[in-house]
Amino acid sequence: MYDTLKNLVLPPTSLVCVLAIGLGLAAAGRRRAGWAVMFLGTVLFYGLCTPYVANRLNGAVQTIPALSDEAARKSEAQAIVVLSGGFMANAPEYGEDVVDHVTLQRLRYAAHLQRLTNLPVLTSGGQLDRAHISLAAMMKHALENDFGVPVMWTEDNSADTYENAARSAAILKPAGITRVLLVTHAAHMPRSVAVFTAAGLIVVPAPTAFLPPLHMTASDFSPSLSAFADSFYGFYELLGTGWYALRHRTP
Repeated sequence: MYDTLKNLVLPPTSLVCVLAIGLGLAAAGRRRAGWAVMFLGTVLFYGLCTPYVANRLNGAVQTIPALSDEAARKSEAQAIVVLSGGFMANAPEYGEDVVDHVTLQRLRYAAHLQRLTNLPVLTSGGQLDRAHISLAAMMKHALENDFGVPVMWTEDNSADTYENAARSAAILKPAGITRVLLVTHAAHMPRSVAVFTAAGLIVVPAPTAFLPPLHMTASDFSPSLSAFADSFYGFYELLGTGWYALRHRTP
C-alpha cells in the first residue's frame, strides 16, 4: 500500500495522472478545465526537467555542508557507516549483482574517509527484489576488491533508512561504538541524521554527491533527462522527510 501511494505521488506517475485527469475532463465536455489541467501538467513536467528546478528541490534538503578532511580526522568518530542506494541485477560484464552509480558514489567517499581516519567500516543495506545477495554484501565486495578498504560489519536486513539506523545501531552499540561518520548523498543526509540520532548514535554527517550550484544561464532552463532524475531525487527526499516526521516523529 505504501509503495503504491509513493509511486502515485512521485513523478512521472503523478504527472501522467494530472494529464489523464485533464484529458478526462476535456472528453467529458469540460474542455476549458481539461485544457487548463493538461497545461498545468505540461508546465510541471517541463519544470522538473530543468536544472533550475532540480537545484531548487535538492537545495531544500541539501542543508548539511560537506565535511572537510581535517574535520573528519578530528571528529572522534569510532566507525564509518555507509548507506546503500541501489544495484544492477546480474551485470553482464561482471556476471553478478553489483552496486549502482548511487551506491558507488557513497562507497568512493567512504573509502576516502577510511584512508584518512583508518576507522572500521559498516555497510548497510538489505536484499532487494531480484537481488541474489544483500546490498551490504555488494558494498563490502566493492570496497574490498575495488577500493582496497576492509569492511568490518555488514548490516544486511534493512529495507529503508529507518531500518538502516535501527539495525546498524544494534550492531555497533554492543561493540561500544556510539559516534559514527555517516556517509550518504547530501540530499539524503538530513533524514539519515534524524533517524540515526533517534537510534541512539552520535552522528558526524559526511555527505557526498552534492548537486552543483546554478550559474543562471540558459542551460539552467533547458530540459534534460538528468535534470528530471535530479528533480525526482530531491522531490523524493522532501516527501521522505515529511513522511518520517509523521511516522517516526523525526525532526
